[in-house]
Amino acid sequence: MSQQQGNVSQGHTRNKSATKASRPRSSTKGPLDVDDLPLNDPLSSPRLDPPQHKGLPGHPSLRSRSPVGSPTPPPKVLRAPIPKDFSFLLRPEIYHPLTPLNVPAAFRNSPKQPNPDAPLSDLLEKGHFRAAAIAAVQELTSSSPSNPPIDPSDHRRIFDLLYTRLACLTLIEATSLAAQEVRALEDLSNTALYVDDATGEHLVPWHLRVLNVRLQAIGFGDPRRSVMSYHDLAREAREQIGRAASRHDNSARELWKARLHDLGVKVAGALIEMDDLSGAAYHLGTLRDDGDGKMALARALLWLHLGDVEAARRCVSGVGEDGRHVEQVVAALCEMADGNYAAAQRIWEVLREEVDDEMVGVNIAVCQLYTGNMNEGREVLEKLVDAGYSSHTLLFNLATIYELCTERQRALKMRLTEKVAGFEETPKGWEKYNVDFKL
Repeated sequence: MSQQQGNVSQGHTRNKSATKASRPRSSTKGPLDVDDLPLNDPLSSPRLDPPQHKGLPGHPSLRSRSPVGSPTPPPKVLRAPIPKDFSFLLRPEIYHPLTPLNVPAAFRNSPKQPNPDAPLSDLLEKGHFRAAAIAAVQELTSSSPSNPPIDPSDHRRIFDLLYTRLACLTLIEATSLAAQEVRALEDLSNTALYVDDATGEHLVPWHLRVLNVRLQAIGFGDPRRSVMSYHDLAREAREQIGRAASRHDNSARELWKARLHDLGVKVAGALIEMDDLSGAAYHLGTLRDDGDGKMALARALLWLHLGDVEAARRCVSGVGEDGRHVEQVVAALCEMADGNYAAAQRIWEVLREEVDDEMVGVNIAVCQLYTGNMNEGREVLEKLVDAGYSSHTLLFNLATIYELCTERQRALKMRLTEKVAGFEETPKGWEKYNVDFKL
């Protein structure tokens, strides 16, 4: 009896596993990284072919034998893919009316205002973004004899018009409206609706998908949503880079690499909107610098926003000849951050002799304002307007100086609106808004 118990106890004894040598954890890459030969591309990975049935030696293969007189299977019938129906994007109630009340009277009453029946392409070419946003909705929703209704399956035209609408809304300071209207798209990752059944390609253009990320994050009040969505798009961009490399298509490969880099910058912008400035600074430090100084300038500006002047200077040290002006710009901004406006103005004056840039003149005026030379600063900004410049920063700063130096500030602002309204139309935008002039 004791012997049987001993055998039983031995039978249930757990064997000790042999100690295995541990290997270091493999390094991983995020979806925003890119190499010349991406290792995680499914097209570059080895594939295992299915096993072949060869039969026994000396006997015919079982696969080649078939009963005598067996009927031939009917050929497969290929059905044409069913067109996608995007009629839910053609409903008028999705889109909001645009009021002209936020436009100064000088622009509303200008003879440069376009005709209501002006083509959309002409509106965009002349910078009439508010009128273009209205015209895009009219084409999407109208069914008049002069403007026949859109085919709900014509996804190219529908998405082009929708992108024009949303992009123009962001350009006229109506991003909140764009964030509400973009919710009609719902989830663009819905493959049953937004992916071509025949080719597997996404039906929504890339630029609309990228714009949709930020607008939906604003519309749903979830800024973290944009970071995750950008990474999803970046993963797709990496796959496209691998496919282009496998077929030796260098132009497509460079296009997708540029898109991947752009997504990396947009992730940093999303982190800034989440008030994660340190995370954005770290993320920008991981992105590729093309040597033109633009990425170094972006990093320096972010560190200046965080209050670390020395870190900003380090970002542009040694940028090379192509980024020499970037180093001067950051040096002047660092002096302004330290309160040394006279020293900063000297750097800006030297830079103005080398480059023709509106922002250089604006910063000179700001330095003169802080050193007590308000009239000289006003003169600098007014000369920029006379030269045809009309950015929001320029107009806003000039309106601020009008408020500080005279009690006739409203009359001066109205005269400024009339001067700017007389400028020629440009694709960069002609019509201005009350917020530009602090009205």
